[in-house]
Amino acid sequence: MRVLFDQGTPAPLRSLLPAHEVSTAYELGWSTLENGDLLAAAEAHGFQVLLTTDKNLKYQQDLASRTISIVVLSTTSWPRVKASAEVVAAIIADAAQGTYAEVPIA
Repeated sequence: MRVLFDQGTPAPLRSLLPAHEVSTAYELGWSTLENGDLLAAAEAHGFQVLLTTDKNLKYQQDLASRTISIVVLSTTSWPRVKASAEVVAAIIADAAQGTYAEVPIA
């Protein structure tokens, strides 16, 4: 699955998602794109999942018309995200087109 990491997503998580092709918004030169433009660019370039820490995305964007799945991490803390990497990987693997999921990380 093609996964795009948004700005706040801890980049080291990439190494714990070997089954997926991961790119970051920064690597693609998209770090200045606002949410709607980022989602449109991601969809246009064939990304299937946006992994983000932006909990307000569902309130700021009309997600019903999107084909990309959005997975939201509840924290940017790398040690906490790392401890929950298996849960994150499972949610990404199960993400259906156009869905929204939040990953509660303790």
